[in-house]
Amino acid sequence: MRPCLAPIEPALLMDYWVALLPAAETDAVEEHLFECDQCGDRLRETVALADALRALARSGVLFVVVSEALVQQASGAGQRVREYSVAPGETVLCTVSADDDFLIARLAADLGGTARVDLSFTDLSGVERQRLTDIPIRAQDGGVVLQESVTWAKASPSTSMIARLLAVDANGSEELIAEYTFHHTRTIPGPPGWEW
Repeated sequence: MRPCLAPIEPALLMDYWVALLPAAETDAVEEHLFECDQCGDRLRETVALADALRALARSGVLFVVVSEALVQQASGAGQRVREYSVAPGETVLCTVSADDDFLIARLAADLGGTARVDLSFTDLSGVERQRLTDIPIRAQDGGVVLQESVTWAKASPSTSMIARLLAVDANGSEELIAEYTFHHTRTIPGPPGWEW
């Protein structure tokens, strides 16, 4: 096998795989792939990675901001989605069952005019325990859809936390957009797997 003298960049391979390239670039990538086994192998690795990431995202085990489409896709595929919708300032009593596949929190908020938003999680005394920085937002969505790790929630003890959406400017200054309080009650038998 001859070494590739002009390997295709990984980002370009991914764009090719998900059909984001213009026709001329697609033709050039395909021509190269027909002649280059090394880049063909890298494309197969890229496809395997994309498939693994897709499966992970659909598993419900990630703690991440998701799109409405992912929630609808999970419901449409017959997965059990437990959802909590909360307005700014509200408190939610929540739980998760052994049968749940996804745990979703819909955080209503006006995100118009905000370039960067962080999602901070604190205990009731205000100590920050976790932060998602620069989360994906679309002002027209009217808030954020958060997927909590269903695996983590099933193992957690009864606990409380405050979620805060924060506008962060270019200097790093923060302004509170909204906050939501969650009181989780453990309903699954057995000892919890962690303590906060």
